[in-house]
Amino acid sequence: MNGGYSRRYAEWIATHSRLVIVAVVLVTVLVGAGAGMGDAGEAGVGEFEVDSEEFDAADFIDANYATDNTVAAQLVVRDEGGDVLTKDSLLAGLRLQEELRDNPEVESTLTERGIVGIENVVGTAAVYAGSDTPPTAQPPLERQREALAALSESEVEALLARVLDPDGAQQLLGDADPYALLPQGYEPGSTTATARLTFISQVDDSSETSEPPAAYDAQIAIDGLADEYFADAFVFGQGVRDEASSNATADSFAIITPFALVLILFVLGVSYRDVVDILLAVLGIVVVLVWLQGLMGWLAVPMNVILIAVPFLLIGLSIDYAVHVVMRYREARQGTLDVETDLSTGDGAIRGAMGLGLGSVVLALAAATFSTGVGFLSNVVSPLPAIQDFAVLSSGGIFATFVAFGAFLPALKIEVDGLLEGRFGRSRDKPAFGTSSGAVKRALGGVSAVATRAPVAVLVVALLLTTGGVVGATSIDTEFNQADFLPQDAPDWAEYLPGPFEPGTYTITDDFEYLSANFQIRGEGGQSTVLIRGDVTSPAMLAAADQASNAVTEASAIQRRPDGVGAVDGPQTAIREVAAENATFAAIVQQYDTDGDSLPDENVGAVYAALFEANEEAAAEVLSRDGEEITSARLQLSVRSSESTQRIATDTRAFADAVESNAAGVSLRAVATGPPVTEGVLQDALLETLVEAFVVTLVVILVFLTALFWVRYRSPTQGVVVVIPVVIALAWLLGAMALLDIPFNSETAVITSLAIGLGVDYSIHAGERFVAEREQRETVEEALQATATGTGGALLASAATTASGFGVLALSLSPPLRRFGTVTGGAIIFAFVSVVTVLPALFVLRERLVDRLQS
Repeated sequence: MNGGYSRRYAEWIATHSRLVIVAVVLVTVLVGAGAGMGDAGEAGVGEFEVDSEEFDAADFIDANYATDNTVAAQLVVRDEGGDVLTKDSLLAGLRLQEELRDNPEVESTLTERGIVGIENVVGTAAVYAGSDTPPTAQPPLERQREALAALSESEVEALLARVLDPDGAQQLLGDADPYALLPQGYEPGSTTATARLTFISQVDDSSETSEPPAAYDAQIAIDGLADEYFADAFVFGQGVRDEASSNATADSFAIITPFALVLILFVLGVSYRDVVDILLAVLGIVVVLVWLQGLMGWLAVPMNVILIAVPFLLIGLSIDYAVHVVMRYREARQGTLDVETDLSTGDGAIRGAMGLGLGSVVLALAAATFSTGVGFLSNVVSPLPAIQDFAVLSSGGIFATFVAFGAFLPALKIEVDGLLEGRFGRSRDKPAFGTSSGAVKRALGGVSAVATRAPVAVLVVALLLTTGGVVGATSIDTEFNQADFLPQDAPDWAEYLPGPFEPGTYTITDDFEYLSANFQIRGEGGQSTVLIRGDVTSPAMLAAADQASNAVTEASAIQRRPDGVGAVDGPQTAIREVAAENATFAAIVQQYDTDGDSLPDENVGAVYAALFEANEEAAAEVLSRDGEEITSARLQLSVRSSESTQRIATDTRAFADAVESNAAGVSLRAVATGPPVTEGVLQDALLETLVEAFVVTLVVILVFLTALFWVRYRSPTQGVVVVIPVVIALAWLLGAMALLDIPFNSETAVITSLAIGLGVDYSIHAGERFVAEREQRETVEEALQATATGTGGALLASAATTASGFGVLALSLSPPLRRFGTVTGGAIIFAFVSVVTVLPALFVLRERLVDRLQS
């Protein structure tokens, strides 16, 4: 679309405005109908597999080991500086369990195993006190409570000493040892502790595409009841986590929405100084969002967290497009856009001004649409379905933005302005933002003057900042941490907000960090896995796993039990636990144990066979077999879920390598896997894909703009010049993220793509305007002044509006929203600053270089 084509296109829109409005409305209805095609559901970012040994091992485990389909939650009771193992505290725990069992909402979600805590270990020991018969099952809760209540304080302490004796601790049938219920700082054998853990096991009644709502609701109910029994207690589980995140998001928007609306309306009011134009812009945004929802429906695209960025991208582009169209139209009516064009009056003036204004900007809109649309569409080559959906929807939405503001808004404004002027006599001839005398024009003109007079100095400063950004980017954190998504408590100033806006209290982040640092967390996020294949019946394998467990350090992401040994469950622990319960099996182990470590040193295959006979369920959790042949062993490592997935994956791989090296001379292959490890692999692959997409996007944009400026102006270097500020702004953004300790991971990489989208848009508008002005002005200084006060004013209005709207998200209680607001606001500000400072300097230097080469 060259200059002639763009002018003819704009004049056709101006002449056939009603036809355009009807056509766009009909197409919008057709596309929007897709929103009613049915809900495609939600999809996780990681609903795919990377071709790696970690995922291969996970597939093997899924096919050869029993899957735990229960929902896990944990109840933590703590008393910093006190003791949670007192008689009263233990009795309170048993009474709470009784109330939970009497609550149909909770009881219906519990598995047969139900709820197990240290209070049950002590209560069971109290029931069987004085009996020579060991417990074969957990007694009823009422018996546990009555037996414990009948003991004196000293008798309870003596019972605790016996139960927690590290040389003879009693266990409940099928449950972990009592030390798994006590914190990391607990001293084995002590009868006091500052905290204790109770495991809650629930039924998973969900399908593959849904969550278990009953179990999650029960977790929230348990959390509320726990507060009635203990001064300091909390429940952690997915239900509690989802509830906190949902409430924090709602509280955040309750706080942010008024600020955002007031701020956006204020900026738009200052920029447009006209309510009608603001309403027309909002109507255009509605058209774009209807197209977006319709495309999701027609294409059956499931919702995922990455797609949250798409409407924000489109709203930002919409505001930008609207501002440029309206301001060019105003410039045309004021006669400052093209002094050689004489516009008629009345309806002809409106249509003529729109033809001239839209004709001068539609090429930039089309170029921005094509470059950003194709750039985002390049992500479709990603192997990740979520990124493919992001590519398709964002590019489709960008095209919808052009339709809404390159056709619909101009046509609608012609009709509305004609109605207001012709029937109601209200003048619609208003000055463009930044072109009339005032502080904005002086400021923009001053920036242009500095860039014109001292372009080298401007570039030196910009390059110094860019170098700092690049250096900072090399040290930026690229890890993905689930803890970063938990809501945080409101800042102190939020306490002074009026009732409806006052946020709730959120301690879930602190609770999660405490739980992760002090206890072994059950559930997917709390365990990684090492799959061992090869000669797994070798005694060296058992010894190697034991040795690696003993070598786990405090600095590792792998949890340690109170005795300092790594919290690792595998064949070695299953053999010892089953032997402690089954005398027959214990005799077999002792027969082949030559060094007294309670593990067989020969004929391990026979011991494994006996293990399956003695306790098939326990054996099947740590060993797989084909017929009678043992095919693999599984080690399950309790990990600190508050650590990043990459850190957990690294330490799990180190543990797997230690098992292999400890079993030197034996043919073993140990592979790290499990949900935290595969998530780490997934996030690394996702980040790599997004970075590759960044490069492809920039190359596509560079090639397109080079070709565009060559075809229209015979100046291919202009395309390169226009892209440079985008790259500089991206470097500044990465440096700022490093300073603010915001990680560059799969989440923020998608957000930073906005920097490219909006930055290219800003740069194209400024570059196209400058080249057009340069053809009409005698000097480069005059062209830059016209560009700075014309397009610069529109860019300032657009940047101020979108940065304000997204920037207030930094006040959110939800960390993802806060990061989104901070990074997006920063991207917009850096893109604007780079375009109004670096781009003029580059234009001046380029013209000087061209003049020198031609002289």
